[in-house]
Amino acid sequence: MMKFGAKLVGGAFLGAALLAGSALAEDASLSLSIKDHRFSPAEIRAPANTAITLTVKNLDKTPEEFESKPLRVEKVIAGGGETTVHIHPLSPGKYRFFGDYHEATAEGFLIVE
Repeated sequence: MMKFGAKLVGGAFLGAALLAGSALAEDASLSLSIKDHRFSPAEIRAPANTAITLTVKNLDKTPEEFESKPLRVEKVIAGGGETTVHIHPLSPGKYRFFGDYHEATAEGFLIVE
């Protein structure tokens, strides 16, 4: 009886691992850059209800802060540096992000569809 229970537990772990692997495969990978205190592209798109991995490269020599209140993200990126931002699955909508050090020019939107 213990062998049967062990098989069930092992099968449950295998099933969970397969589900986690397929969930990872469905993550959206996006990237954008900062140059002359502007985001490029200024709009990025992602599917709804999908985790997002966003890579942000700062091509300027000075630091910039990638910030978004609705996305609950705030990261300083050194001049010439790069960072990765992990965003939880989102409902459809338009989510603003900006460069806190140059908010007048560094602004963009994540469009979730």
